[in-house]
Amino acid sequence: MANLKEVRIRITSVQSTQQITKAMKMVSAAKLKRATNAIVQLRPYANKLKDILANLSASLEGSSSPFIQEREPNKVLIVVVSSNRGLAGAFNMNVIKAANNLIAEKYSSQYQNGNVQMIAIGKKAQDFYQKRSYNVIGNNDEVYAALTFENVTKITDSIMAGFVKGNFDRVELVYNHFKNAAMQIVNAEQLLPLPKTEDNTVVSKSNVDYILEPSQQEIVEQLIPKSIKIQLYRAVLDSHASEHGARMTSMDKATENAGDLLKALKLSYNQARQAAITTELTEIVSGAAALNG
Repeated sequence: MANLKEVRIRITSVQSTQQITKAMKMVSAAKLKRATNAIVQLRPYANKLKDILANLSASLEGSSSPFIQEREPNKVLIVVVSSNRGLAGAFNMNVIKAANNLIAEKYSSQYQNGNVQMIAIGKKAQDFYQKRSYNVIGNNDEVYAALTFENVTKITDSIMAGFVKGNFDRVELVYNHFKNAAMQIVNAEQLLPLPKTEDNTVVSKSNVDYILEPSQQEIVEQLIPKSIKIQLYRAVLDSHASEHGARMTSMDKATENAGDLLKALKLSYNQARQAAITTELTEIVSGAAALNG
């Protein structure tokens, strides 16, 4: 059994850790509220923009926009959205595993030929892929310092420009979708070219009354780049909210585990203390008996 000093040191250490995890949980809870408000406010706009674009595109024979032109995916870009910091459970590893599985299942031949490029939004994904010698384009760790539509749009503009130039034929986006504080769902979806809308998801033309100016074709070609930018911005906001939810949940569980460990350590401390007292009493009784003898 450990001596009293060792147990006291461990108790102090666990108490300090518990205070840190409590503080981190409170900070994440405060940040989660702001991040949740941002994604909740954006989703209706993003969904409505997607519906309008789908409805207008459905009635066009074809569009000259380069962002909807299907090509053989010889060169692929994977955009992985992670966080800059850890201590969020499996949040970062889940999205990295999903990206790795996507490469292995759909783009293994392109990867073997060196035609898979990566864009990491977040330091954790950036470090992971750079250490493993993936072809990582740029560094976007600072986007979370000022998470605005303008800053995310800079990344989207570079992706769209590379797609138009033919640097890659397909762009896949992997991120954590925020459902609630305790649940984040990893999503992998095609960013470019814009996937064709299923017929059953297109709003019936008879239920829509749009006044179009200057023309349907021009409006669609203006909405397509905006939709791509909104899609990436929504993914980053989703991931940002998911990060704080995962960290809050992780720190809450760590605080509970620290409490359980403290109970076990205090029990061990009391047992060691009782054993020490019993030993001292035995020595005193034995000494008194020896003197009387």
